[in-house]
Amino acid sequence: MHLGWPDPLRARTRRRYDAAHFRRARENSRLPELPGGDRMQRLFRLSALLAALLLILAACSSNTGGSSPSGSAASSGDPTAVCAADKFGCVKVASGDKIEIATALTITGSTSSLGLDSVTGVQVAIKDRGQVAGHDVDLKSTDAGCSNAQDGQTDAQSLVADPQIVAVIGTSCSRTAVPAMPVLAAQGYLMISPSNTAPSLTDPSSKDFGGPFYMRTAYNDKVQGAAVAKFACEVLTVKTAATIHDGSPYAQQLQQVFADQFKSQCGGTITAQEAIHVGDKDFHPVLTTIGAAKPEALFFPIFDPEAPLIVQQSRDIPGLANTKLISADGAKDDTFISSAGPLAQSLGMYFSGPDLNFGSTYTDKFLPEYKQIAGKDPTSVYHAHAYDAANIIFDAIEHVGLKDSSGTLYIPRTALKDYARGVKDYKGLTGTLTCDPNGDCGASFVSIAQLKPDASGKLAFQQVYTTRSAS
Repeated sequence: MHLGWPDPLRARTRRRYDAAHFRRARENSRLPELPGGDRMQRLFRLSALLAALLLILAACSSNTGGSSPSGSAASSGDPTAVCAADKFGCVKVASGDKIEIATALTITGSTSSLGLDSVTGVQVAIKDRGQVAGHDVDLKSTDAGCSNAQDGQTDAQSLVADPQIVAVIGTSCSRTAVPAMPVLAAQGYLMISPSNTAPSLTDPSSKDFGGPFYMRTAYNDKVQGAAVAKFACEVLTVKTAATIHDGSPYAQQLQQVFADQFKSQCGGTITAQEAIHVGDKDFHPVLTTIGAAKPEALFFPIFDPEAPLIVQQSRDIPGLANTKLISADGAKDDTFISSAGPLAQSLGMYFSGPDLNFGSTYTDKFLPEYKQIAGKDPTSVYHAHAYDAANIIFDAIEHVGLKDSSGTLYIPRTALKDYARGVKDYKGLTGTLTCDPNGDCGASFVSIAQLKPDASGKLAFQQVYTTRSAS
């Protein structure tokens, strides 16, 4: 069988190395002939052919991640050479030591429901996975905040001071991701966010672009903004709307996508686009300005504690008495329910966010494990996205990691990033994930929910609309 490549020995000598040649060589040899010589020769050639075919099949086999380390160092499997060839070197994990990963999320203050929810998702992933490349996994949970961008940079600086951290799951909020990303990237630390959604983070033309060491399992708010506009146009059938943002990349960009899509999808009119400051407590002036035009809908994708205050103070504005209130995933948590849940329920308020209909594995396995670890049901909406982020990191470690004779594991940082960013058709808890060249990997289904009592009488976010059924 001809396998399609030239025989270099035959090409150099122009001689025929066939069975007759080898028989003549054997007959001229002074060594005694072995029994069954022809049969052994045929077996030898068949074995060589099978070995070549196995190499071809191995080279052509596919995986769900990106490329392996390239070059002669990687192909040699020599950890020292691979680490020397990697710009950022390797994380070395001695035999018996734990692999360290970190979360950089908002875990204190008014937005802690969002971050702690994601931390639990990572903890479930660690529990489910067991060992990674023969090592237990240790989680370092840090507070990157949400409302103050500087907190993201400070937290990132503390993380890169620890050379044993393999990768980071974070941040919760796009505002803190912007200053954190360059600090981590400069040292070759991969960061995967479960809940950053601002379009600018994966836009190469933006100053906020995360670069090659950043990716996310959450959707891009180009998707969420368009979905909210579609819901407002087609389900609520409103023709006028106003927006409020808090100046963060997340809120400012999401409300802008909504505004643009509201105009383009149904010819809607945006009556006002107002901004507030994080930390403000009196929103009557802004709401009075918006209420003057009596918009049919008000979209305010902001966080706690500002979101509940806007709902409460909107009742004091006559021009907003009949306005439909819509917020987003930044307020879709237990903190909002505690602050303004009953009022929001009575007003029929809407909340956008990821579609959490992830199937039986999520409902029958993940959620019970989550409750076992956290002691309660999920407090926000990005726990499954954090679970997927952790498992992508674990897969990458197992794919690119090398061991020496002592059992020490070497994890090359650039190769780890390349594999994770190259994820394609990855069967995650949130759906089938494929990363684009800029780091967007998340499933794109968006849902709209309202607050309603669950079976126990407790207020909970219950889905009333999803783009999954509309797709």
